[in-house]
Amino acid sequence: MAPQPLPASEDLARYFEARGEMGKPWIWHLMRIAKLREAKDTMDPQDYMASLQEAHADLMRLGEFWKGREEEVFSGRYRPPTQIEPLPGSPEDR
Repeated sequence: MAPQPLPASEDLARYFEARGEMGKPWIWHLMRIAKLREAKDTMDPQDYMASLQEAHADLMRLGEFWKGREEEVFSGRYRPPTQIEPLPGSPEDR
């Protein structure tokens, strides 16, 4: 079985926009990597590697953004919180 071709950055952008996911920081990193992948053949190899390393470093600076949001981030299923604000006097109330 042949591997599936990777989608073009324009197709990814349309897909993420249709799902309303363009506000998520990791989506922008996916788009950046897709654009780099498309430009690889026209770039100097050293410039490509430097750009890829920079993109990786930026992604790592996001940290553990997914903690507590695993279902949303890794499965794409968003579930809004059942409680919008903490109850007065609760430990979460400031």
